[in-house]
Amino acid sequence: MESETVTAAAAGTWRLGDLEVNRLGFGSLRLTGNGMGGNSDGAPIDREVAVRILRSAVELGVNHIDTASFYFSPLRSANELINRALAPYSDDLVIATKVGPWRDPSGEWLGMAGPEQLRGQVEENLRQLGRDHLDVVNLRVNGIVSVADHFGALAELRKAGLIRHLGLSCVTPGQLAEALTIAPVVCVQNPYGLDQRRADDNGLIDDCHRQGIAFVPFFAISGRRREASADGSHHDALHGVARAHGATPAQVLLAWTLHRGPHVLAIPGTSNPDHLAENIAAGALRLSPDDLQTLDTVKAPS
Repeated sequence: MESETVTAAAAGTWRLGDLEVNRLGFGSLRLTGNGMGGNSDGAPIDREVAVRILRSAVELGVNHIDTASFYFSPLRSANELINRALAPYSDDLVIATKVGPWRDPSGEWLGMAGPEQLRGQVEENLRQLGRDHLDVVNLRVNGIVSVADHFGALAELRKAGLIRHLGLSCVTPGQLAEALTIAPVVCVQNPYGLDQRRADDNGLIDDCHRQGIAFVPFFAISGRRREASADGSHHDALHGVARAHGATPAQVLLAWTLHRGPHVLAIPGTSNPDHLAENIAAGALRLSPDDLQTLDTVKAPS
């Protein structure tokens, strides 16, 4: 695939409420160092490289960036990198952030914030990003059964004008249904990919489609390896499909994810400028029915 000439618009668009975005976006986690800490060698990438990646993403048509105030390492904060690289923000750029989990300044996880603490997390995101409101705030559900109190608190902040749209992350179909009784939901972020299809099994992706809600998978490339860097340990069938299209396995994995429905978005992240262009080019890759049948029989990455 000729990634240099492909922009994020090739993947098509979807609306997050009244905000139209290209279905191929960018996740900022890896800019802080792989897995909330460092890259595979334990060192965060150069700050200026991170800034260039963000600016290049926007130049290549990305207008949906995923972040969170808890995306940080000792030397890098995703929100502050985004602020440095992209402020003042263009009118069509949508920045989606998350609240819920707490980390102390050393990076230790402190569990789930209480409903009364969510305003502080929202204001932290506002300060770091240099915004007067947040485009999309996802409630990241960590270990709670009912989302009513937490989502209700965010709904009040939406009424107050601090948040434009609300979403959910790591939720079940029942939790989505509960949230919808409180306020509109524009997106759901859950892990999903070729080797982890719980959102198919429990009907969550189809629930979202029926209700016009974007489904935004994360770990679409790394799969069950989660924050681990991409590697070459893919199934032979995946490599075969990639070779047939002149693509990389990662591009095929992204294209497979996007094929699932017009409401499915992708937010691949990378700390490698070359991989950025490759990921965006995956939006132009069209898999045939035979490709999909082949991929449906394998688990990848292994």
